[in-house]
Amino acid sequence: MARHVRVVSIGPRPPRVAPDMESPEIVDYMIDHWAGELDQVLIDMPDLIVVPEACDRPAPDDFPLGRRLAYYRERKDRVRDFFAKTAKENTCYIVYSAAREMEDGSWRNSSVLLDRTGEVVGVYDKNHLVMEEENEKAGIRCGRSAPVFTCDFGRVACLICFDLNFDELRLKYIEARPDLLLFSSVYHGGDLVQGYWAYSCRSYFVGAVAGLPCEIRNPYGEVVGAGTNYRDYAFASINLDFCLVHYDFNREKLYELKRQYGRDVDIHDPGYFGSVMVSSVSDGKSAREMIEEFEIEPLDAYLAGESELQRRDKETRR
Repeated sequence: MARHVRVVSIGPRPPRVAPDMESPEIVDYMIDHWAGELDQVLIDMPDLIVVPEACDRPAPDDFPLGRRLAYYRERKDRVRDFFAKTAKENTCYIVYSAAREMEDGSWRNSSVLLDRTGEVVGVYDKNHLVMEEENEKAGIRCGRSAPVFTCDFGRVACLICFDLNFDELRLKYIEARPDLLLFSSVYHGGDLVQGYWAYSCRSYFVGAVAGLPCEIRNPYGEVVGAGTNYRDYAFASINLDFCLVHYDFNREKLYELKRQYGRDVDIHDPGYFGSVMVSSVSDGKSAREMIEEFEIEPLDAYLAGESELQRRDKETRR
């Protein structure tokens, strides 16, 4: 059955602060900055908002490490609490991505998922750090897990900036199959890399990148929502009730499926993939139930069968 979710990714450039501004004043300034940024997207009544990596860090070129750490220790959880209050007041989920200090004095680069009541659903710690800048200079330690969190609309997984370069994390998410990948970053990665993460994980991809295009991609890597030169945020209403199926042996079945359900099913063909995305727009039947009714094999089951054929063929040649 249709699972429509209204999603926003927002990526303003980090604000600059005056050299003589003290840490308490910077915290208030940052909260005011984000109040203004969020105000422009809350009118869309989103279910989920994703913000960039280190979202409450001032522009780093005039904010050296010593000053930054003093500010973080003054900030504590105040900015996170502001985001939590905003989530509760607007009954939406928010991913707050920022540096956080641990009890042992070490640091993590984290994405904190807040629910519609402002409570913390879970925390993802960036697995793959920039070695010199983050680990050696700033004392940030690597995250060790790749959790998937359950929201009332589906399952989500987070990644942060440099993570996008590493197959180790991507392969974990391929296995876990979240509905949404939530990417907070100061690095974009390009259409190729973002798109491949979306396609290989069979997930929607929500990219919030500071100062660069924010884009929301479907499981084929196609952009379905994007910021522009006039606005620093992307918005999309997406449907998480979908299945990917290959064209092989299914063309006539897909035709019959569409003829049977008409407006209650969308069949999206991106071209060149040899497969399509079947989405249920029905209130009474899911995409999975629809393809099972017409004995249409899901894409991954079909590909797994081909892999098994290759394995058996190798065995018979020995």
